[in-house]
Amino acid sequence: MEKPPVPIEIIVQHPDNACRTSESDSEEFQDACEGMLDETSCRPVLPWCDETELRSRLMMENDKKELEIHYEQKILYDQDEVDDLEVEDYFCFPSFDTAKENAEMFVKKVWEASWTVTHFHSLPEWLRDNDFLKSGHRPPLPSFNACFKSIFRLHTETGNIWTHMLGCATFIGVAAYFLSRPETEVQWQEKLVFSVFFLSAITCLGFSSAFHTVSCHSERVVKIFSKLDYCGISLLIVGSFVPWLFYGFYCRRGVKIFYTVFIVILGTGCVIVSLIDQFSAPHHRPTRTIMFASLGLCGIIPCVHYFVTEGVYSAFNEASFGWLMLMAVLYISGAILYALRVPERFFPGKCDIWCQSHQLFHLFVVAAAFVHYHGISELAVYRLSAGPCEEESAVTGNRPPFF
Repeated sequence: MEKPPVPIEIIVQHPDNACRTSESDSEEFQDACEGMLDETSCRPVLPWCDETELRSRLMMENDKKELEIHYEQKILYDQDEVDDLEVEDYFCFPSFDTAKENAEMFVKKVWEASWTVTHFHSLPEWLRDNDFLKSGHRPPLPSFNACFKSIFRLHTETGNIWTHMLGCATFIGVAAYFLSRPETEVQWQEKLVFSVFFLSAITCLGFSSAFHTVSCHSERVVKIFSKLDYCGISLLIVGSFVPWLFYGFYCRRGVKIFYTVFIVILGTGCVIVSLIDQFSAPHHRPTRTIMFASLGLCGIIPCVHYFVTEGVYSAFNEASFGWLMLMAVLYISGAILYALRVPERFFPGKCDIWCQSHQLFHLFVVAAAFVHYHGISELAVYRLSAGPCEEESAVTGNRPPFF
């Protein structure tokens, strides 16, 4: 029978000079060398410590500690993010982009409040419309807020803005009063016919006022609103024809429809031409005047027709031809002043703010629109008081309803 093994005690000693270092070694290196083999270590004792190996191990230990520190910081950072999400509903800290936007907004507001009028030659090319207006021009204001605030300051567009803005507001009030009349005073047919005129006048004056308000915003905005302005002029001309044709040829349905369709087609053509970019250029000012004047003068054709069929007496006493002619004179006079740029052509620099041709043109347009409203109102009263068309034909012996 074999005897059990006897336990053997192994003692490993670590002499103090296990790591030999020279005096030239750095203090950090000596500490690292001595610290590698402590009393609890069972690693084999080397007769010497290689400096390269020790430095490599030192770097590894430092990297490990640094990694652990970053890892702990990452955990703390993630925890901070969670805490931030929890308090996000209670606190709002501005980011860099937000602070930048706030600074830009502040500078923009200061700039908008501090702009001054400038000379014509200081304007960019797209803002140069009338070289006879020497000073008092708004500089480019690429902000709708700044453009609308400029309504209350003096510059070359102040009169243009307010003349049509007040005219538009007045027509809105007149339209509201007329359309709110009870059926016993004004029937729905009359309200419908007059609504065409009211809508065209309000649209024209509103578009014009808006255009002159934002005309200094940017080249792109100017092109858009100038097209709306010219379209509004075409709508006003067409809308002015509709009530007169309706009541002037009240008992002649075929003639009434023919001339209405005719003027609508011409007006549509003017709107299409107005949408062309080159049409809004300053050197096309005479072209625009001729086109809109031609559209308005097309009204001579139905007027001559009425003269031939009804006579001069009926035209002036029953069809409000006097008011119609006054309206035409006002429109044509304003258009001539606009095209020739009178009076600033003869007094350069003297009509920069007030009494320039565009302001006078606006005044003539508003006056002509109200004259026309008065004329078609009298014409409507006469036609409605004359009785139905059948009774009128039986009494006066007029022609059949078509021609």
